[in-house]
Amino acid sequence: MSKRIAIVEDEAAIRENYADVLRSQGYQVQTYANRETATQAFNLRLPNLVILDIGLNEEYDGGFLLCQQLRSQSASLPIIFLTARDNDFDTVSGLRIGADDYLTKDISLPHLTARISALFRRQEALKQPISNAHITRTGSLTIDSQRMTITWQNQAIDLTITEFWLVHALAKHPGHVKNRHQLMTDSKIYVDDSTITSHIKRIRKKFIKFDSSFDCIETVYGMGYRWLSVQNNPQNTHE
Repeated sequence: MSKRIAIVEDEAAIRENYADVLRSQGYQVQTYANRETATQAFNLRLPNLVILDIGLNEEYDGGFLLCQQLRSQSASLPIIFLTARDNDFDTVSGLRIGADDYLTKDISLPHLTARISALFRRQEALKQPISNAHITRTGSLTIDSQRMTITWQNQAIDLTITEFWLVHALAKHPGHVKNRHQLMTDSKIYVDDSTITSHIKRIRKKFIKFDSSFDCIETVYGMGYRWLSVQNNPQNTHE
């Protein structure tokens, strides 16, 4: 049975463009132009995944309100913000209230569908037994590429899909510098340089929340980033 995806987007042309692409991928798609009609539908039946804009008609933060409501209805429903608002405040707000990923509208449609597939794969993988074949360990870091989960010192780090793939891209080759283009390729995203920088900053903060001495992501100025297996390298620098 095909997965049901809901799109909540107030611009009709954008909404239908996304819907057409996802239907061509075999998904069932319902579209909503505002928070009220979406809420009425979701109260009757939740979809399998929701794509939200933040601003919905006259509601500047309507998507945030809807995300909070959805998260109260289901802890596991995949929620993606897809918005033109690309700033740290909105991104952090969206993730803090429970979104699984935060993407900007400059993302290509193939990359969007890859993100959706990744969320569904993660959902299915979480139901399966853990397989050591998918486990990678480096220092205090453990990566499960099947479940798309990461732990640091045996503490689960709550990363979005985008953040997971960025850490995976860095940590699978410790010590190797990855430029922004390589990180985008490995992480299956297409964003500008400042967005990569914002993702790296948020990733660092999430690790530091559990370990104040975390210092494994090094900024190599003019080149990119690398994962350091040994912490507290005296040459580490941060943006």
